[in-house]
Amino acid sequence: MRIILVMKQRPQSFLWGFLCLERKKEFMERTMEQKTQKNEKLISTRKLAVTGMLSAVAFILMYLEIPIPIMPSFVKFDFSDLPALIGAFALGPVWGVIIELVKNLLHLAVSQSMFIGELSNFILGGVFVLVAGLVYQRKKTKKNAFFAGFIGALVMGIVSIFSNYFLVYPVYIKAYFDGSLETCLAMYNAICWEVADSGVGPHLFEIKSLMQALLIFNLPFTFLKGMISVGISMLVYKPLSKFIKS
Repeated sequence: MRIILVMKQRPQSFLWGFLCLERKKEFMERTMEQKTQKNEKLISTRKLAVTGMLSAVAFILMYLEIPIPIMPSFVKFDFSDLPALIGAFALGPVWGVIIELVKNLLHLAVSQSMFIGELSNFILGGVFVLVAGLVYQRKKTKKNAFFAGFIGALVMGIVSIFSNYFLVYPVYIKAYFDGSLETCLAMYNAICWEVADSGVGPHLFEIKSLMQALLIFNLPFTFLKGMISVGISMLVYKPLSKFIKS
């Protein structure tokens, strides 16, 4: 009889132990899930805080405009894409685009370009940091960061041709040149003669179309602007990334 009782009790003990293990497993999984959700909330909060900070810095940098002698007066250089590029590298490409959006939304309050300047800045800056961030995400090394920035600047330069041709210059020609394309082209030709007279280079061509002006002047300028941001980011990213990711 004792043997039979032991045999009957063993399956019950085994079942009870199995149920206890399952409950323990469920509890551990639930605990891990709660910790993961908490960590994700902390990361999201940190990213929002860093994004706000970088957006504010980018907005301030928009005021530090540098006139370029060989470019029209309404085309100026600034470093406002630098914080967005750093954000794209440290937080991800989408966050870099958000920084570009926020800085331009803030700048709308003091816009002197009929809002078209902010729209153009967002399009070009957004393309720049999105492409650079996506390329960098594939391999996070210093060498690839430079390559990613180069590709981003190149794509931004190409996109600038079309955004300027179809969006920016039609508005600016009406606002600054009384709707006269010829007056705008004359300004570019005057710049060519100034460059030749200064001895920097010969006067090799005459600007006969807006597309020609954009290819000769605006494309190199936009690419160079992007590469300057890339160069500075290579110098400051490593020390800043420790602060951003902490």
